[in-house]
Amino acid sequence: MTSIIASGIELGYGSNTVITKSSLEIPGGRITCLIGPNGSGKSTLLNAMAGLITPNSGMISFSTISTEHPSIAYVLQSTKVNESLPVTVREVVAMGRYGRSPWPGRLSTADRAAIDRAMSRMGLEDIAGAHLNELSGGQRQRVFVAQGLAQDHEILLLDEPLTGLDLTSAQAIDAVIHDEQEDGCTIVMTTHDLAEAQVADHVVLLAGRVVASGPPDEVLTVANLTSAYGPNLLHVQGKRLFLDDPAHRPSSERHVHRDLSSQDPA
Repeated sequence: MTSIIASGIELGYGSNTVITKSSLEIPGGRITCLIGPNGSGKSTLLNAMAGLITPNSGMISFSTISTEHPSIAYVLQSTKVNESLPVTVREVVAMGRYGRSPWPGRLSTADRAAIDRAMSRMGLEDIAGAHLNELSGGQRQRVFVAQGLAQDHEILLLDEPLTGLDLTSAQAIDAVIHDEQEDGCTIVMTTHDLAEAQVADHVVLLAGRVVASGPPDEVLTVANLTSAYGPNLLHVQGKRLFLDDPAHRPSSERHVHRDLSSQDPA
């Protein structure tokens, strides 16, 4: 199981600093949620873990017993991908295997078997020949999760994998996330949803810095959430917390706001 350690990191793009000097540790073999308001640095931290950007200062390291640098699969939101690309569902999933071969598109028997398994796990067999622009948002997100699953990986990074999805797709992706954890994979996912963060094993609360990191009941307190979101966005009614955040709206088909009725506000 691979843990991720960030020591004194400062992250940004050019002269724009997104996350000021912070340290944190992501436990191996667990589900970690990165949560915070828009612009808080969630995707930036994920990019740094994936090796897509280099910290301006500090370092990110990995504690693993298998290799010096673990294999990482990174699943972007489907909304960040050009859905008009002239590729089929199976071709998109197959791209997850291209990094293993010097000849992209020339797949081995093992590659094809991995693609088949990933598509089966996400329930995509019946739409294998469809193009991205023919799919619903939930179907597209399942395609990109399948692409990540097709890769050999010890760490699975997901950028808001459950945001705005239909119930069927959200349940399918959530089930796969927990299956991956049971297989020893370290999972890090960004979210706007307090309910998703509540059921994670570990939470990192961001607001241009690491506000708090640890178990959900220690991180998602009134004090920490007010520090991250500001008093105007956080509302307390009795022992219940609500976020008045445009990026976090309740859905009748999915999650409701986090219920802290069994927890005293801190």
